[in-house]
Amino acid sequence: MLLALVVLVVGVLALVGSSALVSRMIGQGREATRASQAAAGRLEWLRQLARSSSPPCTDPQFGSGDSVSSGVNLRWVVPAAGAVRQVVLAVEYRIPRGMAHDTLLAVL
Repeated sequence: MLLALVVLVVGVLALVGSSALVSRMIGQGREATRASQAAAGRLEWLRQLARSSSPPCTDPQFGSGDSVSSGVNLRWVVPAAGAVRQVVLAVEYRIPRGMAHDTLLAVL
């Protein structure tokens, strides 16, 4: 009986430890999803601006900038000239252990 109780206690402790890890991973995944949605939205906005003018990419709003959306910091750099522009989008968002940084590259 004592041996069965020890095995049960060890199993419960392992379950508690892994549930804390899973909770952190879910929180980090939620923040990464929010950051990726904000970045995708910003790139789509830039694509629409690029297509909205004739010739393409001449809209006055189409350029480098930064913004904060839902706790996600976005900074993008758009080259000043060229028929094809390589946009660099830096994304910064909070995770349980601090800040996470990602960089996206798109060609418009």
